[in-house]
Parts: sequence; structure tokens; C-alpha cells
Amino acid sequence: MKEFALIFRLKDIADFKPSPEQMQERMNWLGGIAAQNKLADKGNTLLPILGSAKTVKADNVITDGPYTEIKEFISGYIVVKVDTIEEAVEIAKENPIFKIGGSIEVREVLKRD
Repeated sequence: MKEFALIFRLKDIADFKPSPEQMQERMNWLGGIAAQNKLADKGNTLLPILGSAKTVKADNVITDGPYTEIKEFISGYIVVKVDTIEEAVEIAKENPIFKIGGSIEVREVLKRD
């Protein structure tokens, strides 16, 4: 099996105010993945940027914010273990983030032996 990161994005940090019902819906979605033994890592499922953030680059170049090249707010991620990226996409399609205008990026996690 391979591992794929599902990276949750929202258009704006203001969208990141889930109701208790929305949180329960998300937990049910995660529980379904775990019940199938496909949840490899919940990771830090919340990655809100509160206050300031910095990105450190080569040659000690420091810029504001970790995602200056994108406009979306990255709200979290999980890692799933499945056979194909298509299966990971099918799992992502069931996430309730789409009800609030969010999106999910699916990337294969490269393992080094």
C-alpha cells in the first residue's frame, strides 16, 4: 500500500469556524477511514496560522507567512494508506469541507528506505 497526504484548504481563515455539527461530521468521516484501517496518520490535523508566521529559505532569507505563493488557508492534513491515488481521491470526495467551499489536495507521500 502507498500513503497519500490529504491537505485541507479553505479560501479564508474566516471560514475556519466549524459548528459542533460540522466537527461531528468531520469526526465521523475520519472514523470511517480509521474503521477501514486506511488512516495512516492524523498528523496535526489543524494547522491554523495564528498571529505571525515566517518561512526560512536558503541563505537565511526569511519571508512573512509560510504560503506566500498560495492564497488559500491550509487548515490541516491527514495521511491515508491505499493502493492508488484514485482511491485516495475517492476518500477525499466524502469530506464535509466542500460544504463550506474548501478543497483537498491529494499528494503521494514518498517513503525512503
